[in-house]
Amino acid sequence: MREFFRAVHDVLDTELFTLSGVPLTVSSLLACALIILIGFALARIAGRGVFRSVVKRGRAPGVAAAVDRIVRYSIFATAVFVALDTIGVNLTALFAGAGVLLVGIGFGLQNIAQNFISGLIVLLERPVKVGDFVKAGEAYGAIEHIGMRATRVVTRDATTILIPNSELITAQVVNLSIPTPQVRREVMVGVEYGSDTARVRDALLAVAAAHPDVLDDPAPEVHFRDFGASSLDFALLVWLRNPLDDLRVCSELRFAIDAAFRDAGI
Repeated sequence: MREFFRAVHDVLDTELFTLSGVPLTVSSLLACALIILIGFALARIAGRGVFRSVVKRGRAPGVAAAVDRIVRYSIFATAVFVALDTIGVNLTALFAGAGVLLVGIGFGLQNIAQNFISGLIVLLERPVKVGDFVKAGEAYGAIEHIGMRATRVVTRDATTILIPNSELITAQVVNLSIPTPQVRREVMVGVEYGSDTARVRDALLAVAAAHPDVLDDPAPEVHFRDFGASSLDFALLVWLRNPLDDLRVCSELRFAIDAAFRDAGI
């Protein structure tokens, strides 16, 4: 048994290479890895604890998420520095070299830093949040995740689009969930001249009332929009719970309107 422990000790003391004149052994690298793993675990535990604490104090989940990530990154970065110091890395020289490197690649990191800071701003100020329906450029869908670099949006086609966080701050973003997640859509209808406009209105309202996805409050409305070149133009205005259902619901309303007009002789 004594020979076994001696053999293990010899393996752990095996010098692998030197770094800045400091010999690095198997045991020192294992200690470095262990410190980083412990730091990672502590960062996750502390982050979750801070998140729950902030939420319990009545702060918005976005603020809690931002504080959570700051705490996690701070603890993990500290663990990495301690681990490097344990194996004899000169942190002063490392920081000096990193500063020169950052200056050299500053332009390359500019967008990353901008998106990182924008991610914190989005989480703190909450112009958008997870679950919101947004339109940003060509992207139109529900926000699934807000990361530190980009925000993930899922469209009605189940396509995932990544939007750089900086665009959520600097570009025009339409949040369809503010002040309410309900959205209003309109279905245009044209009927021939001489049609009974009151019957048209009643038929449109009846179709809207019969659809399960059309809200009763706010109530549907019918507007007589114009005297068109060859038709009387009406608009059926309805409110929906889910913006991503608008194409389907409007199509179903058109089919129902056509059937209702045929039955009413319009």
